[in-house]
Amino acid sequence: MKKTTVTFLAACLLLVSSVKAQSVQDGINHLNAGRAESAVSLLKKMLEVNPNNADASYWLGQSYLEIDEIASSRVKSAKELYQKALQNNSNHPLLIIGMGHVDLLENRTTEARQKFESALEMTKTKKGFDPEMLLAVGRANVDAKSGDFKYAIEKLNMATDKGKNPDIWVQLGRAQRKEGKGEGGGDAFKNFNKALEIDANYGPAYLQLAKIFESQKNWSFVLKYLTDAVTRDPKFSVGYYELFYYKFLRQNYTGAEEELVKYIESKKPDTDISDEYLYAQLCWARKDFNCAITKGESIIAALGDLTKPKVYRLMADAALQNGDFQKARKYSDLFFAKKNPDDPKNLNDYEIKASVLGKLNVSSQEVYDAYIEGTIVDTTLDAKLDFLKKGATYFKDVKDRDYEAKMIQKVIAMRTEPIINDYFDLTIAHYFKPDYDKAREVALVMIEKFPAEIYGYEWAYNSAVAIATDTTRKVKQDSIGFPSANKLYEFTLRDTVKFKKQYLNSVRFLAAYYINAAKDRDKSLEFFRKWLAVDPANASTIQSYIDQIEKMPASKPSSEKAAAPKPGSKRP
Repeated sequence: MKKTTVTFLAACLLLVSSVKAQSVQDGINHLNAGRAESAVSLLKKMLEVNPNNADASYWLGQSYLEIDEIASSRVKSAKELYQKALQNNSNHPLLIIGMGHVDLLENRTTEARQKFESALEMTKTKKGFDPEMLLAVGRANVDAKSGDFKYAIEKLNMATDKGKNPDIWVQLGRAQRKEGKGEGGGDAFKNFNKALEIDANYGPAYLQLAKIFESQKNWSFVLKYLTDAVTRDPKFSVGYYELFYYKFLRQNYTGAEEELVKYIESKKPDTDISDEYLYAQLCWARKDFNCAITKGESIIAALGDLTKPKVYRLMADAALQNGDFQKARKYSDLFFAKKNPDDPKNLNDYEIKASVLGKLNVSSQEVYDAYIEGTIVDTTLDAKLDFLKKGATYFKDVKDRDYEAKMIQKVIAMRTEPIINDYFDLTIAHYFKPDYDKAREVALVMIEKFPAEIYGYEWAYNSAVAIATDTTRKVKQDSIGFPSANKLYEFTLRDTVKFKKQYLNSVRFLAAYYINAAKDRDKSLEFFRKWLAVDPANASTIQSYIDQIEKMPASKPSSEKAAAPKPGSKRP
């Protein structure tokens, strides 16, 4: 028993010794270098030794805000930590600021401001406010979407006279950019360089300089500053991470893999199974989908329920492109099940879901619903319309004209000013279902909205002819066919060369209509001759019709009139 106690005490002493060898600043360095997991591990160990270490609690909360893909989970972790820490350190200004940071992330701006001001007053001396407290307030406002950037600039400017921390200048530059005064460089550029005057190896300053030039699409300077960052500080992990994506997005996959290796090396001795996701992305980009799936599955096996949603997203797309649609659906469903509804929605996620469902034996309604769900994403109207058009194309390809029409109707409803292409596509979907009545109805809307375009006239005519020639309908030609043909004919007179096809169709119909339905010999001859003038390839046939009709008496009682055949038969 005594031996066990001694062993236990020895272990505790080793833990204390190990933690003493490291400091809160080491945790901050990990966080600044993009090693949030390492920061969490170190700071947790420090709190095991001293649960009342307020500085460690504050920076552990800041680290939590960096490690989870789901925003609400990040905020929840930090909030619970700060609430617990404040139970034992209720008046510690840094923890109060941390709680104010959480308030901002939860859009409680008034409560946040009260906490910030209270914490600052607690540290105020004759020399002014504590620069580290000012920095913490500034960082919180820069980090949160609901932050007050002018307020952050005010507090950070107060800190620059007293503080020697290069992060003061970095956060000041970030605040200026977010306020809109540093996007092109200017003050933000100067302040990031002031941070480097304090510490020439300070990686975050190089990273922010790269971000300025990234916004300007000045890629040579982006590469320069990222390279400077890792050259000055070979342990600046986030620099390698950014270089990985810089080369990845330019399809330099060999170079990207080299940066990935350096990124992983820079974090040692710590390792992270989640880094396999970056390798999975490389496999996916190289179209090695089996490799991407294998690496993704290794992450899921290791992390289980802690697997980040983005892994499921990648797996779903890789399986889809690999032709394993059941697996693709499994991972697409898992992605949506794991994804927090508070996080921004990505249109591509719904596109993968809809594409997967379209490959499986599911109902059209289920596929349709997936496309409609995608329209709730906060993106541009053009992106939503393009997405719905992909849905319409899918239903067209599978010859489900009903759902194609429903999809196009959504496109029309979403536009503030629908375009003629939408109505044209809807007309065609109805026509080839076939539902000629709906096709004609939409074509008539086209005529009303776009009277200077031929398409409404043409497809009103095509639909009317289909209805009129349907023997099961017994629709009289003069009630629907003739009016549509006549309107098309009148429109084509604007330019019979440009609209030759439509002109030819209309005069053929009218020639037959006047001889067969209206029994008007002279009108029929008029249109047969118009037909003859523009259709020389069929001149002999058309002339034979004309010859036969000319031999008919000019006027006869209806009972004595010979029924003339339709064009295309041996008689007119």
